[in-house]
Amino acid sequence: MKRVKDIDVNSKTSLRELVESFGEAGGFTAKKVYDAARMLERMEKEKEITRIISFPADIISTGTRGIIRRFVQEKKFDLVITTCGTLDHDLARSFSSYYHGDFEMDDVELAKKGIYRLGNVIIPRDNYGRIIEEKMNEFLENIEKREWSTYELIWELGRFINKKDSILYWAYVNRIPVIVPGITDGAVGSQLWSHWEINKEFRINIFLDEHLLSDVVFTAKKAGALMIGGGISKHHTIWWNQFRGGLDYAVYITTAVEYDGSLSGARTREAISWGKIKPRANHITVEGDATVLLPLISSFII
Repeated sequence: MKRVKDIDVNSKTSLRELVESFGEAGGFTAKKVYDAARMLERMEKEKEITRIISFPADIISTGTRGIIRRFVQEKKFDLVITTCGTLDHDLARSFSSYYHGDFEMDDVELAKKGIYRLGNVIIPRDNYGRIIEEKMNEFLENIEKREWSTYELIWELGRFINKKDSILYWAYVNRIPVIVPGITDGAVGSQLWSHWEINKEFRINIFLDEHLLSDVVFTAKKAGALMIGGGISKHHTIWWNQFRGGLDYAVYITTAVEYDGSLSGARTREAISWGKIKPRANHITVEGDATVLLPLISSFII
């Protein structure tokens, strides 16, 4: 049996050293954080593996955006699957600012002042709706192609943004596909619809995204995924991998409960019964807030 050791940190302890000490501590979520970090490290060192990252939009409103951006900038993943809100927040924050707030702020008063609250992040309306409308109108006025996949359109949007703090910019530079299955479910999506209303030749063909996913899945010798949160981005990741017999690596971060049968609450072991994760895969579910856990877990690969 391995003996539990106390964590010993000081002002010189690096982030990686802290996570390594979690492995010796043998305690609850700390040990899971270490195991997840080691799993990502092993996944990165695998040869001939396709690496996928999926996440919801809310974390892009926070500083966690910087971790995701670095993943894309340094080509740690080959494919991104996310929601339309990621486009919203990345575009808005590329040209404006979000601010610190509090979970207990008076939402009635915030509404009167024209301020949105996203958890404990506050967003002036002009820094979200107005800026997205203005920039998307400018972007869409200058595109000529009639039919787009989401990933092609997002590459073009990243080129338009042209800012090094943008996730979409680095996806464009590195030609990493960003798949958004629910492309109309957000402010950017609403602007795409609005553009279509006056230009019926404009088309988003989501089957082109599915075709790309099929090519990726069916040619992957191995596949691994870092899945942050649940919803459509997580499901699209595991859904497609069932057609190749399941993921070989799966690291899942969630705050959702399991007992209500939700996909967001489903642990990685449940996906094995569906053939979405292989029975002998390296897999782990880490319970907790991704804004805390992701910087810790990522310390082994960036």
